[in-house]
Amino acid sequence: MAISKVWLDESNDECISCGACEGICPEVFEVPDKMVVKAGVDFAKYETQIQESADSCPTQVIKYE
Repeated sequence: MAISKVWLDESNDECISCGACEGICPEVFEVPDKMVVKAGVDFAKYETQIQESADSCPTQVIKYE
């Protein structure tokens, strides 16, 4: 199933701006001060990298569906 949505969920913890997500998938993630998901990206092209970014996030705030 293709990923159609990616977001930052800080309900339980906060992004610490470590940059791991941007290092793994700069096409989707950017970390100026806090992680942001770039607009207009076809998430289906980067499914593996998005999943790896979420798994590598030390605070587990990257969510996708």
